[in-house]
Order: sequence, then C-alpha cells, then structure tokens
Amino acid sequence: MRKSRFTEAQIIGMIKEQEAGLPTAELCRKHGFSPATFYKLKAKHGGNLSDANRLKQLKAENAKLKRLVADDPAGAGPAEEARFLPLSMHMEGTGWRMPQKT
Repeated sequence: MRKSRFTEAQIIGMIKEQEAGLPTAELCRKHGFSPATFYKLKAKHGGNLSDANRLKQLKAENAKLKRLVADDPAGAGPAEEARFLPLSMHMEGTGWRMPQKT
C-alpha cells in the first residue's frame, strides 16, 4: 500500500482549515491535490484529531502486545499445554466418559 504524502495531523489540519471557511478549491491549490482527493481524505479521517491520536496509540499498543506474545518463552500459555492433555482430561466434568473396551 502506498504511503500518504501527508501525516494524519496534516490532513486533519487541512480539514479544519476548510471547516473554518477556506474554499475547498483554494485549499486544494494551496496544498497541491485535487478536490476529489480532499473529499476522500475528509471521509476517511473525519476531522477529529483526538480519534486519530487514539488510533495511533491503539496501533502502538497492539504492536507491543504482538511482540510480547511472539517473544513469550513459555509458549502460548495454558492453551498450548492443553493440546497435549489426554482426551479424558479435556472432557472432565462434562458427563462424557471414555468408551470401555469389551
């Protein structure tokens, strides 16, 4: 995916300029893109800076958690250990019994 020429903060700043009364055509000429591109960016980013910052924080936190899981020396935790339990232990407490050989 192609990286944008503008950061999220810059895009939101442009949207705020337009909302403050600057005509869209003049704004687009000033920043060097078409009105269609502006409206596409406006639809994507909406103009709320706090949401953009929150999204950036969530992405960073998600990346950090993914690294923690990838670097976990004990494997994936209890779920990983449960793969190696006998079937009778998985079904314990459900009322299911192992069939008896006759």
